Amino acid sequence: MDLSTNYLGFQLPHPLMPGAAPMAGNLDIVKRLEDAGAAAIVMHSLFEEQITMEETNMIHQMEVGSEAYAESLSYFPKPNEYHLGPEEYLELIGHIKKTVSIPVIASLNGVTSSGWVNYAKKIQQAGADALELNVYYLATDPLETCSAVEGRAIEVLQGVKHAVKLPVAIKLSPFYTALTHFGRELDQAGVDGIVIFNRFYQPDIDIEKLTPLPTLALSTSAELRLRLRWLAVLSGRIKASLAVSGGVHTAVDAIKAVMCGAHAVQMVSALLQNGPEYLKVVLDGMKSWLEDHEYNSLKEMQGCMNLQKSANPAAFERANYMKILQGWRS
Repeated sequence: MDLSTNYLGFQLPHPLMPGAAPMAGNLDIVKRLEDAGAAAIVMHSLFEEQITMEETNMIHQMEVGSEAYAESLSYFPKPNEYHLGPEEYLELIGHIKKTVSIPVIASLNGVTSSGWVNYAKKIQQAGADALELNVYYLATDPLETCSAVEGRAIEVLQGVKHAVKLPVAIKLSPFYTALTHFGRELDQAGVDGIVIFNRFYQPDIDIEKLTPLPTLALSTSAELRLRLRWLAVLSGRIKASLAVSGGVHTAVDAIKAVMCGAHAVQMVSALLQNGPEYLKVVLDGMKSWLEDHEYNSLKEMQGCMNLQKSANPAAFERANYMKILQGWRS
């Protein structure tokens, strides 16, 4: 069974790979992921704040004079709470490259171009095969326009693309006013891939201490539906590769994502819950399903459920919406 796919210019044997997560910080787990059949390794993110703090020596200031910065810096993790510092991250890229023979995709997480470009160059020099830009930003300023939010992401992308020769993907949140138009703008700016979607972690509230309470909940297959919709909308309309991230737990989940247009399928929560070897379970399940349904290759079904197959995608979406609401029975 031919499960091959093309993602970020790489010809991969299949679309399954770990998404950005702490798993990549452990070389033993990285090797186990390769042994389980992972098509590539996506590293956990290096944060823009880590880069900025190191470049301005703020890490030292936080350690010896935090009182002067207490209000502004208390929101961020202490230096020793990060898995790796910027220089250690670069060293890890080299170690992973020596450990596995599959593509290694580094990840930068931030919102401005200032802290990214130099480290993008260093990541390239360290041997990464590609780079994923995780634009994790929640627009809370009532004076900030939609175009300004999108423009910042495009500026980051263009700065990094200008600095490196690596393929560059950008990982988005679903909270854009006109995501299809934004995807087209990113395409025109030269993005090589779009990852759908970032998971915003929703804080709870401690009502006794009157403080936000950080919470972490792993994904479920129910989260995939939002991603399927936007994969189907973007598929065939942009040149960039499409990857899904969030909500893929089973072979059926992965097949749905590919049918909607995904070229790569990133898994995190399912691997954290079941171990690196679970990737092979999903891969074997995909092979069995394709054989049972008499497909000769993955590419035969890739994008078969995208909205380009509909003469009027907007009407198609609205008709489904109406059917769902009218179909409810108490």
